[in-house]
Amino acid sequence: MPEMGRGFTVCDCNNELCARPVEGCFKLHETPWLEEYPDNIPTDIFEVRFKNTRRSYYKNVNNLDLKRGDIVAVEASPGHDIGIISLTGDMVAKQIRRTGFTPFNGEYKKIYRKAKPYDIERWQEAIALEHDTMIQSRQIAAEMGLDMKIGDVEYQGDKIKAIFYYIAEGRVDFRELIKVFAERFHIRIEMKQIGARQEAGRIGGIGACGRELCCASWISSFSSVTTNAARVQDISLNPQKLAGQCSKLKCCLMYEYDVYADARQTLPRVREPLQAMDGEYYLVKTDILARTMSFSSSKDSMANMVTIPTSRVREIIAMNRAGKKVDSIIDKDSVVTIEEPTFRTEEDSITRFDNQNKRRRKNKNRDKSQRDRQPKADAPQEPQSSKESADVKPEKGEGRPPRERHNKRNFRNRRDSRHDNPKQAQANATPAKKEE
Repeated sequence: MPEMGRGFTVCDCNNELCARPVEGCFKLHETPWLEEYPDNIPTDIFEVRFKNTRRSYYKNVNNLDLKRGDIVAVEASPGHDIGIISLTGDMVAKQIRRTGFTPFNGEYKKIYRKAKPYDIERWQEAIALEHDTMIQSRQIAAEMGLDMKIGDVEYQGDKIKAIFYYIAEGRVDFRELIKVFAERFHIRIEMKQIGARQEAGRIGGIGACGRELCCASWISSFSSVTTNAARVQDISLNPQKLAGQCSKLKCCLMYEYDVYADARQTLPRVREPLQAMDGEYYLVKTDILARTMSFSSSKDSMANMVTIPTSRVREIIAMNRAGKKVDSIIDKDSVVTIEEPTFRTEEDSITRFDNQNKRRRKNKNRDKSQRDRQPKADAPQEPQSSKESADVKPEKGEGRPPRERHNKRNFRNRRDSRHDNPKQAQANATPAKKEE
């Protein structure tokens, strides 16, 4: 009976129940890049992970031979819990320093033993109750009219206690709710409020970069993110692109914020257009990391855009403040690239995988239909009166009358006489209708 949500599988080996860890099936996983090296600092502190993003640090008081991936029984209040060893050795101290973990009253909780088959079986029974408990708890909270959403339920390994993770915008009075939960499920209740970012990390997913969400893979503490981080990095303030799956600003906006903030301090502030002999140049854009600025000769367009380094911009600003104009904003000693509009090549085209023959056939049929609609050059159309066009019109159910080639001369004579004498033309048209 495999169970992938906790990052392990259960199998029967020699008629005994055992569990094996599965890599990549749990949240907040790390790469033990110091595992192959000997432990320089002996430590008896181990990192133990539980469901989703919950993890803590425990002390090996019984000097057990533990390694990464072992399932252990650890101290809990009350009872004991079942978890998986996720980090050992020197990496534990570095991880504690990064996350800022501090033990309660300065004492680490204990690791009792390696999990026995009985412990794993009881743990499996507790995991099987989590989904139904979550559904029932949501119904109870809705019936009581509480403005909260219960996102997940995590049972303790001995089924004595359960943690209810909920999301709420404000403060929720759930004292009556705890009493109802205790009577319904007959367990100890712990309510834990989480934010939208933690909820996204609990669910997991793939980000816009194509990789696993940072909140589900390695971020354990979240910092506040504001739109100022996007402005400093010259990122478009598009809410659809700046927001993550949690509907909050993406955490990755803060990864390079310090680098851009330090680089911006060295850039010159251009408050007025640069004055040159051939005109004024307006600032269009700034490449912060490349330390270049692009200027245009037009205020409302990007015409004659020139990119120059920031050192040259400082020189021009200093000369303009002294009341002088430069001959050209381009420095003769430096090589400056003039940007030109780039077009998408055939290799970058998203339609390069389409069926080319089908497109050619479609274009050929379209050109043929356009040629059929155009009048032929070798057969000019002669102007006809409304009566003559009515005479030539075929009757309903009959085909078009055959064209008579020997009537061209008579047609011209009738046309000339019609223009000379309208009454005579009408008289000539009447017997033609009777003959027909």
